[in-house]
Amino acid sequence: MTATQKRVDHVGVIVKDIAQTIRFYTEIVGLEVKGRITHTNGVFQLAFLGFGGSDETEIEIIQGYNDNLPTEGKVHHFAITVPDIEAEFHRVRQTDATFIDQEITTLPNGCRYFFIAGPEGEWIEFFQR
Repeated sequence: MTATQKRVDHVGVIVKDIAQTIRFYTEIVGLEVKGRITHTNGVFQLAFLGFGGSDETEIEIIQGYNDNLPTEGKVHHFAITVPDIEAEFHRVRQTDATFIDQEITTLPNGCRYFFIAGPEGEWIEFFQR
């Protein structure tokens, strides 16, 4: 990768309960735990989640940084690209996920999406171009 090629490396989501968040993100969202470490400060617990690709944007889950989070967490939302939004909507409907959108939204450019809430109130968007 050259210095001029840029991409999002990861999105950090601050949470109060890392175990609950990992369970939610793996069982409901479908992410995989790619690594889990304790920060060098000995306080922060970190988990890195993705879809197994070696050069992908990851979700970094951070516990121990701040226990006074607003309801919607420290990140408003992040989007997961899916190949079939309708199949994903129906799959997630079979889980205990809390839906923010009760139906799939189609934008004027043809992109389609829906949101669910994560265990800490953060928003997760399932997105199909």
